[in-house]
Amino acid sequence: MSTAAKEKKNVAKGFQPLGDRVFITYTEELERTAGGIYVPDSAKEKPQRGVVQAVGKKVENVKVGDQVLFDKYSGSKLRIEDEECLILKEEDILGIFAN
Repeated sequence: MSTAAKEKKNVAKGFQPLGDRVFITYTEELERTAGGIYVPDSAKEKPQRGVVQAVGKKVENVKVGDQVLFDKYSGSKLRIEDEECLILKEEDILGIFAN
């Protein structure tokens, strides 16, 4: 596991979402146009993909470490230790990416 992935895991350390809530960190995606030009962060939209860092006790379909796709406008966004995170309901997760 890379150092960056280990650091992301520490963001959720000691945090337990309640009920059917899921705590997610965004995955970094380099975006490139068809012509090969990289799009700067300031011009990109927020990704709809993330890694589950912690789950509430009523969550049934996802587990810590799953890469998920979620609805663009769902959840509560927050910043912890300079890391953008998201807390959302399990029902706002659209799917799980196969590893």
